[in-house]
Amino acid sequence: MIGDDISISIIETRGDQVRIGIDAPKSVKVFRQEVFDAIKAENRAAAESKPVLPVVDFGAPKQEKANEITKVKQP
Repeated sequence: MIGDDISISIIETRGDQVRIGIDAPKSVKVFRQEVFDAIKAENRAAAESKPVLPVVDFGAPKQEKANEITKVKQP
């Protein structure tokens, strides 16, 4: 037992391998060590990377567009 609500049991032994069972509440995340290490490395890389944002051209500022419309309307 680990704490009051997590239990580990041996399911099967075959040669030099052991299968274990883990009974834990759904709120407890259980990972093999190599999976946990990969998750941590991926999270670290994502936190350190700089996002690449697309360049968006919204055209001329509103005032310039208003001036252009005014110029078109004038004779």
